[in-house]
Amino acid sequence: MARKRKSKTQAKHSNRIQQNNAAGIDIGATSIYIAVPLDRDPQPVRCYQTFTEDPHRIAEWLRECGIETVAMESTGVFWIPLFQILEQHGFQVCLVNAHHVKNVPGRKTDVCDCQWLQYLHSVGLLQARFARLKRCARCDPCSATATVWCRWPVRMRNACRNHSIR
Repeated sequence: MARKRKSKTQAKHSNRIQQNNAAGIDIGATSIYIAVPLDRDPQPVRCYQTFTEDPHRIAEWLRECGIETVAMESTGVFWIPLFQILEQHGFQVCLVNAHHVKNVPGRKTDVCDCQWLQYLHSVGLLQARFARLKRCARCDPCSATATVWCRWPVRMRNACRNHSIR
């Protein structure tokens, strides 16, 4: 059976921006690259270091730019502090699978990566790596560590346990 082809009008409408207030973040071991929509700041791509105060400065800058939702990708565990701080500041944070984003040819720099993440997130083409839970009934609600622990997928919890046993 022959497949129907999309018309040019249908293709245009499928890439319409769904989230105007979206940012993209590429996290590395020593630097964090962030892209916001071009009309939000004279310098829409910024680079921050991974020091303790930088995630708070990132949250302030994103708030000034009117950002509500953030897509971030990281190949290691460097995303955890920034994820938690952005969530505390009221942002909707979406951690995406780095392998799904990296398969696109032609993007080889961190600046291009964060801009690409921002675009994909704004048109709604990114899927979160795992769903976050606000509360876990099995944990003590007063324990922040227990709440975060229950939010992690089983595979990540097991990896942490195995690493701490060694």
